[in-house]
Amino acid sequence: RGYNLALPQVEEELLILMNSDIETTQGWLTPIIKAFEIDNQLGAAQPKILDYKRPEYFEYAGAAGGYLDVLGYPYCRGRVFDTIEKDTGQYEENTRIFWASGACFAIKKSVFWEVGALDEQFFAHQEEIDLCWRINAMGYVVKYIANSSVYHVGGATLGAMNPQKTFLNFRNTLFALLKNVPSVRVYLLIFARMCLDGVAAIKFFAEGKPAHSWAIFRAHLDFYRKLHPIYKKRKRLKKNGIYFATCSVVWSYFVRGKKTYTKI
Repeated sequence: RGYNLALPQVEEELLILMNSDIETTQGWLTPIIKAFEIDNQLGAAQPKILDYKRPEYFEYAGAAGGYLDVLGYPYCRGRVFDTIEKDTGQYEENTRIFWASGACFAIKKSVFWEVGALDEQFFAHQEEIDLCWRINAMGYVVKYIANSSVYHVGGATLGAMNPQKTFLNFRNTLFALLKNVPSVRVYLLIFARMCLDGVAAIKFFAEGKPAHSWAIFRAHLDFYRKLHPIYKKRKRLKKNGIYFATCSVVWSYFVRGKKTYTKI
């Protein structure tokens, strides 16, 4: 909501949305500005996001650009679930991605307002995926800019061990799917995800983390409570707004043991 309140006061056409725990590098903005100058269809872009505490590694929240798998699970070039890659120059080309990390990304002001700004019902987590979903659906492009780098501390709002983070991630994923997946496919997808959420809750409980299991249960309850207002936000998507990968990262990661983007 803070962005939605503040950005109407900004006159510049290119906006940088950045978390307070980001450290920039010298000249990082130049390649991003150039990318927008040469591509009129570019709606949003993110730099390479590295870990402030381990500078040779990508950072969890965004890495080298994000995608969604066939079941709507988010993953990144450089980070799949909890496996984070070392930056060895494997992602040094600018490329189209599905979502840019909310930790640090650039967006055209006109595009930000055209697609409807940030959805305040998300509060935190996954809101950038929802925003980028709408950017793609409107026919714009989201890109990763390889020769621009920043460092992210990560977890400054909610740490990975905080059950509230689990609650928001699971609930907001369901919000994003209901809002953005077209046709009857949405109901099959949400049903599949809720079943897999149940598996995740059992796994948390078996690991001695009952608070996270309860957080998943609360996420589903809150999703049901807010089903109607979220459903009203559904819009008919253009074909180019559907940008799922054909693979399942869950199957590749947990069953086939493929832990990195390039192997998947």
